[in-house]
This record gives sequence, structure tokens and C-alpha cells, in this order.
Amino acid sequence: MDKRREPEWVEAMPLTVLEQVGRKVFKAGGKQIVLFHADGRVHACNNRCPHEGYPLIEGTVDQAAGACRLTCNWHNWKFDLVSGANQVGGDRLRIYPTQVRDGAIFVDIADAPAAERIETALGNLKESFRDHNYTRMAREIARLKAAGGDPLEAVRQAVLWTHERFEWGTTHAIAAAPDWLELAEDYGGQDDASAIIPHVEIVAHLAWDSLRWERFPFPDGETAFDADRLVEAIEAEDEAEAAALVRGACRGPGWQVLDAPVTRAALAHYQDFGHALIYCYKTRQLVERLGEDLAEPLYLTLVRALVNASREDLIPEFKAYRPAREAWDGAGDTPVAPEEFYSLNVPRALDRANRSSGDRTALFDALMGAAAWQMLHFDARWGSRHDRPVPDNVNWLDFTHGITFANAVRAQCGRQEDLWPDALLQMACFTGRNAAYVEAQQDTAPYAVDDPEAFLDDLLPGLFDHAEPEYIVSAHMVKLPVATREEIRVRPDAPWVPVLAAAVNRFFQSKIKRKHVMRTAMQSVAFVAAEG
Repeated sequence: MDKRREPEWVEAMPLTVLEQVGRKVFKAGGKQIVLFHADGRVHACNNRCPHEGYPLIEGTVDQAAGACRLTCNWHNWKFDLVSGANQVGGDRLRIYPTQVRDGAIFVDIADAPAAERIETALGNLKESFRDHNYTRMAREIARLKAAGGDPLEAVRQAVLWTHERFEWGTTHAIAAAPDWLELAEDYGGQDDASAIIPHVEIVAHLAWDSLRWERFPFPDGETAFDADRLVEAIEAEDEAEAAALVRGACRGPGWQVLDAPVTRAALAHYQDFGHALIYCYKTRQLVERLGEDLAEPLYLTLVRALVNASREDLIPEFKAYRPAREAWDGAGDTPVAPEEFYSLNVPRALDRANRSSGDRTALFDALMGAAAWQMLHFDARWGSRHDRPVPDNVNWLDFTHGITFANAVRAQCGRQEDLWPDALLQMACFTGRNAAYVEAQQDTAPYAVDDPEAFLDDLLPGLFDHAEPEYIVSAHMVKLPVATREEIRVRPDAPWVPVLAAAVNRFFQSKIKRKHVMRTAMQSVAFVAAEG
């Protein structure tokens, strides 16, 4: 990387002027620079504090113990006036070289080469992860872009910095990333701020999910790729074997060969409340956007998630899934409609799906329509109840997952037709589970949408200024409408389109209670009381 820099000396003022006043601002080349005369020397720095932009000419210079320290009096940030080092953590202060010639002060205002500024911004971005300094992340990505860099590089580097810190594998930080990048393409050209918002959100979420975690290195090793062996390794919860096979794929035939076996492994169980399949789809999308160099870390993270996925078809609530899958013959010819799934529990929903197994499109439409109807009719009181046991801890996100799972089903099974039976029956698990938490008599008229595509095109840019402090919620706020738009574009005339659009509308007009003080206390007391 070429770091050569040609100086650009500009005459600022006579030295005698600065000696008289001690400090003074001058402007050159669009820059506002403050000069200080301290410890017998001339110091020059950016007049704007890199924290929030307050004028450093109003700061305090401390020359005690041989130091030359500048304090911004607004928030007590402290900088070494020689090096620019931030002595309390955070952004560095830009320092300008100075010379005195024939009684005049000259300042070198030349910027560092673009490559150097990009490298510095990325280094500072990584440093901001330490305390999850969101505003500094935004500033560093803005600096990277101002230097001519691609904000996408910040995302690439953040994946490399964090992927070994996810103890249990892929999180929503990775799952939401391709959707944010899609919004960046669609709406990021509105202004300079919009151009970086999606990247800041991705990087900050990655930072948050890995904050303070140690590294959990993946086992070493590389094995020639074999799709069946990868599925078997995941089923056996053998991370070392799975990781070696991922490396063999990425360094051999290419990462694309991983999509089929990880999808098969994800659908081998009704597991992890649908996250497994969603993560497969989103990992593929993210690699397509970030490039094949990111395939290995992203797929290592994914197989770790699959190895550790909870397998809900082994618990009583979903134990009917395996017999239903074994009974699937693809010959069921009973016509099917969404309303048949509205109130069926899991065993009955699975049975009903099997009776229509011969018409995959009709069954998908019925299950998608039911999932959309249930979301539209979610009894939101369940989201704030505190008088029920842990299995009834239900909120809006349980219902959004029915939609994003269906989106992943359509995308992944469209590439692997033989997995449709598994996926459709698992969609029935979603409707069966959520059926107990709806209110059929709810007034949904206020949420009706006349033009779904226009509604989404109006909704999505608003996410650039969402006010949600929890990344898990903002991730779902992005994933749900992006998945909905994708499904509507694929099937604009599908019977479930109006219901799904109305459900999304209701979701965005609702509040999600996230901290349950009373519920947590009551359930904890009950748990402890029942301990043997």
C-alpha cells in the first residue's frame, strides 16, 4: 500500500501573533485548524473535537509533568497534542505538522493518501468494538467512505473480526445483514447519511453480539468435501468434522456446494424455531454480496449454529412431526384453504397438511395464508402477561418467524425440490404452535393495505431512522418487510398477499414489550419453589 504523502505547507500567521494570544484558529483548504503555543512549541490540530464537534480552541491545555495535553471541556476528552492520541479512549485527534520560517508559522494541511485513511478508519472501527461505541462506528465508516472507500469493506472486516466470537454460531446480526444491504442498494442513494446507515447497523449488531466474548476458535483441519458427510457431521453434532468439510468445500470446489447439504441438515429436524433454515438462506445471500473470501468464516459460523441447534421435534410439543414426515406420501388430494389451519394445534395441523400433500403450491399458499392471518390476529396481550408458565412467553417475534421461515422455505426448496415435504410440515408446526395465541374476533380493518408494494416502498426507507434500541428487534423490523416484499414480488397475485401486507402493517403499528420484570420474577419464584 502506497503511503507516500506530499506536504502542502500553508502560511497561517506570524509567530508573534500566536505568542501574544496563546491560541488562534485559521482556515485553509476547507479545514478549520487551531494553533496553540505551549511548552515553547507550536501545535496545530483540528479545531473540532472528534467526539461531537465542539471547538477545541475553548479547551484546556495542560503542560504538567512534561506532557502537552488538550482537554475538550464539553465531555472531558483528552488528547496528546503531539501525537493526537486519545487518552480516554475514542477517536484520535488530527494533528498537523508545523514549521516556523522567517517568523511565520506554516502548517502542512495535506491529507494522508486515501489508502492510509481507509486503513486507519478500519483500525479505529475495530477499536470501537471494545465498548460498543455506536457513534464512533458511524464516524469511522463515514471517514472510510469520505476517503473513497466502500462501506461494504467495513462489513467484511467486521465479519472477520467477530465470527469466532459467536460461541453458538450464526446470530441475527448475520441474518439481517443481507437485508440491510438490499435496503442500501434500494434507498442508500438518498443522501450521505443513508449511504452508510445500513452498514453501521450491520457492523454495530455484529459488535454487540460479540461484545466481551472471548474467541472460540474453530477446530483446525481440512477434509475433502463430501455433502453426505457434512450432513452426518452436523447430525452427530461434530463441529470438528463439519468445520473441516466446510474448509474443504471453500478451498476446493467452491462455497456454492455447501448450500445443499446445510439446507438438508437444517430441515432434518424442526429445529431452533426455524432459525436454522433462515440462517442457511441468509448466509448464502450474504456471501453473494460480500464475496467468496467471506464464505469460509460465514459457513463455519453457520455449521456451528446447526451443530448446536435445539431440535424441537424431540420435545413433546412437536413430537408429532416425525411420524407426520414418515407418513408423507405426496399423494394427498384433499383441497386445502388457509382458514383450516387458523386454530389447529400441532398434531392436527400436521395431519391436515399430509392430507393435501399432492399439491405443493396449494399447501404452501394455505400455510402462508394461515401464518399471515395468525400474525394479523395475534392477541398482543400475551406479550405482556406475567401469570403464565415459561412456554407461554410469546410475543410478536414468534409470529414474524412464521413469515421469514416461509420466505426461506420458498427460496431454499426452490433449489432443492426434494426438501419441500420437510419444509411444508415445519410450516405447519409454526401455525400449530401459534394457533393458541390469536384472537379471531380482533378488528383488523384499520390495518388493511390497498397497494402492498406501494405500502412496503413507503415503509422500508423509514427503517433508516428506526428508534429501536435492541438489535434483535430492529433485525426483525428489517427481515420481516424485506421477506414480505420478496414473496409478494415472486407471487404478486397469491391469495395471501393482502392478509400478509395487513399483518406487517399491524406489526409496525404495535409495541413490543421486551423487558418483563414481573414475569421474570414470578416465573423464577415458581421455578425455585418446584426445585427438588
